[in-house]
Amino acid sequence: MSTDELLSIDPLELKFYLELKRQISCSLQLSNKTDSYVAFKVKTTNPKKYCVRPNTGVVLPRSTCDVIVTMQAQKEIPSDMQCKDKFLLQSVRVDDGITARDITAEMFNKEAGHVVEECKLRVVYLSPPQPPSPVPEGSEEGSSPRGSVSDNGNVNGADSAAVARAFAERHDGPEKSAEAKALISRLTEEKNNAIQQNNRLRQELDLLRRESNKSRGGVSMVLVILVGLLGIIMGYLMKKT
Repeated sequence: MSTDELLSIDPLELKFYLELKRQISCSLQLSNKTDSYVAFKVKTTNPKKYCVRPNTGVVLPRSTCDVIVTMQAQKEIPSDMQCKDKFLLQSVRVDDGITARDITAEMFNKEAGHVVEECKLRVVYLSPPQPPSPVPEGSEEGSSPRGSVSDNGNVNGADSAAVARAFAERHDGPEKSAEAKALISRLTEEKNNAIQQNNRLRQELDLLRRESNKSRGGVSMVLVILVGLLGIIMGYLMKKT
């Protein structure tokens, strides 16, 4: 943060996360720590590449102003990620009640005797943030693109990892994050469905086991009754003889 007398500037570097064929913006906050009106003007060494809004303005006493700097879409990214573009922010004390419409180039003319403070800002290129990996690394490659279900109803980690890794290799960049989320959601849904199906099969198996036990118990009771009846009949016949 700049500690200039009139305006403090945060940050002192314009950081752009480079993405091809896409406009990128960053912001500056100008803080007026004085009791006076302060006019400012933003210049750049490459005006065709950047759009600054507002590029001139007035910061009221004890207040702040946000400046948005937008870099036009780029067709290529420098291999060394270096940028030579520079910005210059000029500030000058003005009369109370001055508005942005009242600002003129003459106000920032040092030769005319105006006390103009200047702060140079450099441009920094950054690589776009990568989306987090949906699965732990170290899983085997070349697995089936669909997760298989184990005996306990869980989706095998190796299959899911292979899907996520193959997807990430084909679709690098934050613009594909929505597709990555959709893939993760689909795998999760398949896992939950497999678990539910496994649970249903377990319940049906337990039910069949219980019915089988009941059936065996019923047959044994009938056999006991038949043997008893046969014994009674045999005893009766023996008495008659």
